[in-house]
Amino acid sequence: KATVSVLYWEKKNTDMSKRPIVAIDGPVGAGKSSVSKEVSRKLGFGFVDTGACYRCIALTSLNEKVAHDDDAGLKGIVEKVQIRFDMTPDGVNHVYCNDKEVTTEIRTEAVSMQASKTSKNMVVRDGLMGLQRRLGEAGGVVLEGRDIGTVVFPNADVKIFLTASETIRAKRRYDELVGKGETPELEKVLQDLKDRDHADMTREVAPLKQADDACLVDTSEMSFDQAVDKICQLVKNKM
Repeated sequence: KATVSVLYWEKKNTDMSKRPIVAIDGPVGAGKSSVSKEVSRKLGFGFVDTGACYRCIALTSLNEKVAHDDDAGLKGIVEKVQIRFDMTPDGVNHVYCNDKEVTTEIRTEAVSMQASKTSKNMVVRDGLMGLQRRLGEAGGVVLEGRDIGTVVFPNADVKIFLTASETIRAKRRYDELVGKGETPELEKVLQDLKDRDHADMTREVAPLKQADDACLVDTSEMSFDQAVDKICQLVKNKM
C-alpha cells in the first residue's frame, strides 16, 4: 500500500486555534522548495514537497523502465510506492523512496523531464492527490507544488503564487546544478526551463496557473529572506 509520511518541525503554535493550510505554487526555478521549507521552519509547520512525490514516481519509472504513458505500469508504481520526508534540524528535507534516500537523485535533469511527462498521467495525479490531501488536511502545513491552490487544496487558507523572471529562474537553477557538481550550460538550462514552463502551463490535467485568490509574490528583485518574511506575514495575517 502506498504511503507518504512527513516529520514535522517542532510545533511552535500549538496553542493556536487555527493552523492554516498554506499552498505555495509556481513555476520551476522560482525557489518554491527552499522558501517553503524556511517558511515552515519559521512557523513551526509541517512541510510537504509535492514535487518530490512526483519526482519519486518519475525516478522509479526510469529505474523500472516504465514509459510515461504506460498506465498499468505507472498504476503499479503509485500503488506500492513508499515516500518519506525527514526534515533535519539543519533544514535539509531528506526524501526517501522505498526506504532509499533519493534527495539528490530526484533533482537531476533526467528525472525533472520524466516528472514533467509522468505528472500529466491521470493515474499518477489521482493516486498522489489522495496521499497529499491526507498529509495536509489537519492544517499547520506548507505544501508546495504546481497545482496545490488550484486542485489539491482549492480551499487552502493561504495561497501563494511564487515566481520570478525566466532569466532569474534559469540562473538560480544553473547555480543549483553547479553546486551539486554538475556542469550545465546556462543557455540549455534556460531553454529547458522554457520548455518545462510550456509543458506545465499547457498540459490538459491541472495546468500550472495562478489561482484567482492567490497572492502573487515575484522574487525577481527580492532576497531569499525578504521572500520568506513576506509569506510568513501573509500566513500570520490569517491566524
